Amino acid sequence: MKDAQGKIIIIGATSGIGRELARIYASKGFRVGATGRRMELLLSLQEEFPQNIFIECFDVTGKENIPHLQSLIEKLNGLDILVYNSGYGEPSKELDWEIENATTAVNVNGFVEIVCYGFNYLFNQGHGQIACTSSVASIRGNSMAPAYSAGKAFESIYMEGLYLKAKRSHKSIAVTDIQPGFVDTHLAKGEGKFWVAPVKKAAAQIFNAIQKKKKRAYITKRWAIIAWLLKHLPGFIYNRFG
Repeated sequence: MKDAQGKIIIIGATSGIGRELARIYASKGFRVGATGRRMELLLSLQEEFPQNIFIECFDVTGKENIPHLQSLIEKLNGLDILVYNSGYGEPSKELDWEIENATTAVNVNGFVEIVCYGFNYLFNQGHGQIACTSSVASIRGNSMAPAYSAGKAFESIYMEGLYLKAKRSHKSIAVTDIQPGFVDTHLAKGEGKFWVAPVKKAAAQIFNAIQKKKKRAYITKRWAIIAWLLKHLPGFIYNRFG
């Protein structure tokens, strides 16, 4: 197949935003590496674009992340863009250790292992891009899901650190922090949801943000308003509903 556009790996592409993002990139001629825990969903995605999509089935909380990532890079014959889109979150009103531990395993431990490897790979080749789907929830703590908001904050701050590291290296490496609000996926839980974006709309805006090499992008764009409010809201007010 003619490699007309580039090579991208999407970690967490079996459903939701990741799956739709894989479709967008494949439809535009990219060689797409898609990962996830459910082989049947990866195979059905690959069937849609058999010449463009390559798959690797693994759980980011396991011990074989790097061998799987290396295998996928080999299948693609290189790597230009790595997107960490795996995420986990459940309400933890009673501060359930099982939920907190599972959330941290995906949103912190799996994230940092895979993104660290990806950044070093791109650094050594001298060019490329790292993107991560963090969240507007990264801006402030949340009493209903402490590990989720903290894990997303870890992702966002880590991405900023990589952005600065890339800048100071003078190498052509872009770093993009994607911060969605509510998107119509299984992760959008609880009451009080608003501005819930369809998956296709969210994925299209994420694609555009990555292609434009933005440092940070709010999805959908109007969530920039909520982000600004969260950053500037005094604690005595936020404490009433956070």
